Amino acid sequence: MTKRILVPIDGSPLSQRALRHALEEFPDASITVLHAVDLFEPGYGAYPDFETTYEPLMGSEEWYDRAEEVSERLFEDARELAAEYDRQVSTTSEIGDPKRIIVDFAAEEDIDHIVLGAHGSTEEERPVFGSIAEIVARRATVPVTLIR
Repeated sequence: MTKRILVPIDGSPLSQRALRHALEEFPDASITVLHAVDLFEPGYGAYPDFETTYEPLMGSEEWYDRAEEVSERLFEDARELAAEYDRQVSTTSEIGDPKRIIVDFAAEEDIDHIVLGAHGSTEEERPVFGSIAEIVARRATVPVTLIR
């Protein structure tokens, strides 16, 4: 029986679908929403008003503040979606390589199943699988559901 679900989110439409899928398909499981903040693209997939290419400088206090703000906005969206199902989710964020963070978090936190979007790109781009989804699916030691 699946008891602990991990749903990595990045603000993309497919990450929202992944969370909705987890809420619908695993009504009795606890769900952890993870925002893996990419060192080089802290706002990847999230919000178009967060320009991360040039300013602030990576590693600066402003950079960390912006990454934290993006995470909190994502978590608020996730809590609102969970409330639609009369559910609660736990939230956490980590900074680093998302592929590694997701796989390591699942192993360290005794996660039973990972549900994630197949890619973080906009709908117009439509790759079959993004690099993060592909690596997580290959390296995770638990079942992985990719949402398209």
